Amino acid sequence: MTSHDMKKIIGAQLRAGRALLRWSAEELAGNSGVGLATIRRAELIDGETKMTAPNEAAVRAALEKAGVEFIPENGGGAGVRLRKGLGAKVGSIPVEELNAENDE
Repeated sequence: MTSHDMKKIIGAQLRAGRALLRWSAEELAGNSGVGLATIRRAELIDGETKMTAPNEAAVRAALEKAGVEFIPENGGGAGVRLRKGLGAKVGSIPVEELNAENDE
């Protein structure tokens, strides 16, 4: 899948990806080189984020490098999961189940 084929990231995917990695918003900002305020604003969006293409690419790359896979919408909604073999106890969190208790 090329970058032209990828759907825009939705805010819930960012929150879920961070939760899977147990990263704070500050850690995602640091690992992606994207400003903390940009990360926080993007995560507040219910749908597609308003990040610029370079910022979105940097965030996606940081999460993917850490093991997050983006699941495209396939009738069941977009989501994220960890690549197999990463985190013995950490699994995927469906976007609709992400909440304050599982968001570190």
